[in-house]
Amino acid sequence: MDDRLIVALDVPHALAGLDLAEKLGDAVSFYKIGLGMLTGGGLALANELKQDHGKRIFLDMKLFDIGATVEAAVRGLAQFDLDFLTVHGDPHVVRAAKEGAGGSNLKILGVTILTSLERADLDAGMIRPGDLHEITVERAARAFEAGADGIICSPREAAAIRALSNARLIVTPGVRPAGAALGDQKRVETPASAIAAGADHIVVGRPVWQADDPRAAAQAILAEMRG
Repeated sequence: MDDRLIVALDVPHALAGLDLAEKLGDAVSFYKIGLGMLTGGGLALANELKQDHGKRIFLDMKLFDIGATVEAAVRGLAQFDLDFLTVHGDPHVVRAAKEGAGGSNLKILGVTILTSLERADLDAGMIRPGDLHEITVERAARAFEAGADGIICSPREAAAIRALSNARLIVTPGVRPAGAALGDQKRVETPASAIAAGADHIVVGRPVWQADDPRAAAQAILAEMRG
């Protein structure tokens, strides 16, 4: 199975997530579980998919807090033997998360700039002036310097981040198959272009779980990605 495709289980609860995973079967080996499912049994689903079905799990929590709190939270999550965990890419957060992960196999991914944001959104949030692309690449570099195992960025920044001397894993949401609706994503590319730009993994949600045939949709994305 090609684990470069990560399917986001952005469904209401764990039962719906498990049903979707069963429909996808051996077409998909890597799943993302985010905040939207946290209160719907997300951790239980993560454990079941990992332990009983042999799937890889990306826990997308985007943690942000003081260092001691982040370290404690990550230490607790590390006991579940999952694969990826997101935190905000601020250096103090990344360092604390790496301390919490300790000697586990949990990889810490730093979030750069959300793929749903544009420069106007950064202005509204009082983020410093400057080119969004350059800010994203700089945040990635600083996250890597702080010890991040990887970063989250849009496909449009992947090539520049891959060129960094300290680059590691690059995971790109904001990926849509050709002709798919963009939804709330703004900085978007196709699966093939994301991989060509240097992404190690792409994250796709709605184009799969909203499809009439999710398995066929996932297989089409894999084919497009390989092309």
